[in-house]
Amino acid sequence: MFVITADQIDSRNDRDRAGEMIAGLVAEFGDVFTLPPDQTAGDEIQMLLADARTSLDLVLALHRSGHWSIGLGVGTVRTPLPDSARQASGEAFVGARDAVTRAKKADTRFGLTAEPVGPAGPAGARQHRPVLDGEQVEALIATFLLLRQRRTSEGWAAVDLRETGLTQVEIAARLGISTAAVSQRLRSALWKVDRSARPALVRLLEDLDNATTGTGPST
Repeated sequence: MFVITADQIDSRNDRDRAGEMIAGLVAEFGDVFTLPPDQTAGDEIQMLLADARTSLDLVLALHRSGHWSIGLGVGTVRTPLPDSARQASGEAFVGARDAVTRAKKADTRFGLTAEPVGPAGPAGARQHRPVLDGEQVEALIATFLLLRQRRTSEGWAAVDLRETGLTQVEIAARLGISTAAVSQRLRSALWKVDRSARPALVRLLEDLDNATTGTGPST
């Protein structure tokens, strides 16, 4: 399972953004949450998910806003689940707490902590070990976030329209610029790199999650 704990940056000198962020995430992502986003300790939000792709997308959305330190915990969760994220517990929640604490000092404001893989079982039993551990996956996601962090507002405008399925000609007409300028903005925004990297990061997160249950990688 995946737990995201996000703590608002410099909340003492800013308005409370938790309610607004929760509403925005629910509007954008719908009913993908195992436990919906919940405001926990004042300016902090927390959510539980079962899907690696959605978890990464949520991390990206929070990071893009620029207002959150983000911790992603990967691991087991105590069942039966309560009604809200603030009442839930388990190794994934412990990991998210550790990750968000470290994220506050990171350049990307992101941290990831995965539940340690347990000791080997009986002789002959197969145990899934992740290809990369949590620290290594964190480093790759952090690098990915740094690339996006350097994207200009013009680059974001072109990328957002491209990801809706518009062609470069259509984007040019929408933005009132040339097709060549659209192409340059997409290149500078590293849009193709972004699209290529995301599926690989999702697989690595799935692999970490599978390791906590002892199952092999999805195919």
